[in-house]
Amino acid sequence: MMTIKCTRCKKKIIKYKKIGRGRLWYCWKDRIIEDNSVHVGSEIKCQCGNLIGIDEGKRIKMRQNSFHYSGTVMRKKKI
Repeated sequence: MMTIKCTRCKKKIIKYKKIGRGRLWYCWKDRIIEDNSVHVGSEIKCQCGNLIGIDEGKRIKMRQNSFHYSGTVMRKKKI
């Protein structure tokens, strides 16, 4: 489970289930557990007004350097 926080105000924005290693470029909507963000059209913002990402349908394209995250990453299942 990963917690995404705003870099400007340090508030929790999204609880997310990330699978795999690497940077967080996209948030898939079906993996979002808890959402405290503000949706303005296609923009995803923090409550302080900081732009976090852009809604692209099934996923949110995250804007780098506007958030930071902490928590554990789930591993992909081997078949």
